[in-house]
Amino acid sequence: MKKLLALGSALVLAVSAMPAVLAEDTDAFTSASVSSYYGDFALTGDELMNAINSFSGTYLICTTNPDGTANAGVFIFACVKNEDKYYIQMGLAENQTKQNLLRTGEALAVYAATPSAEEGAKPYITAGARMKLKQVTDEELLKVLNTKNSETALFFEITDLLPLG
Repeated sequence: MKKLLALGSALVLAVSAMPAVLAEDTDAFTSASVSSYYGDFALTGDELMNAINSFSGTYLICTTNPDGTANAGVFIFACVKNEDKYYIQMGLAENQTKQNLLRTGEALAVYAATPSAEEGAKPYITAGARMKLKQVTDEELLKVLNTKNSETALFFEITDLLPLG
């Protein structure tokens, strides 16, 4: 039940955050909410990187299809750090999300940490981050980031970061 609730919450977040990817004139990524209800629970920096790399929680990548419709894919991704900047690493099979990423070079990623099962903890997702991503194309930087020499790895710089809601 908790996993279903977590996935449902992540999908609701994705749908509410999609205008940031879809709209060029309106910056819905930073203006979607006028209040930050979960700002105290936002993950940033090394804490966010370590949480993402724990491979627990909900992972979501949002892109725009060629016809302008929204695309949201649940994919586990990794986070790497280089010179105080953070990057999302993905290894995707051939699918619509990958095609969109390669076509536009940008996406919105959501990481939502699994809610704690401790007594008194909120039973829903509050910790995590929404991340605006831009594809890394610099060949020298790609060599530094791709430490495992993966032929299929895609890397995206985290250019903007917001709490979940």
